Amino acid sequence: MGKMLGGEEEKDPDAAKKEEERQEALRQQEEERKAKHARMEAEREKVRQTIRDKYGLKKKEEKEAEEKAAMEQACEGSLTRPKKAIPRGCGDEEEDEESILDTVLKYLPGPLQDMFKK
Repeated sequence: MGKMLGGEEEKDPDAAKKEEERQEALRQQEEERKAKHARMEAEREKVRQTIRDKYGLKKKEEKEAEEKAAMEQACEGSLTRPKKAIPRGCGDEEEDEESILDTVLKYLPGPLQDMFKK
């Protein structure tokens, strides 16, 4: 009743000891949980590896490492980074304009073609 009226709490002489035991129990439960999780993950990885071996699949990290090695080998001796493919319609606009102009010239009558070619 002292707590409700704002008075001092009654102190349990073994409160510190009980709190320490509770903290230790929590730590132990957490360690057990982590160990269980590690065991389950190891079992899952074993199953994954069995499937990879069965179907000839590679791990994601191995695949990325091989791709990176291939890119580095292709660029060996080059001082610049590898160029990426430029999508059609991007880049040099002059080439597209010339090809359009050539296409239009094909459909014009002979005398007009001569005028534009000069």
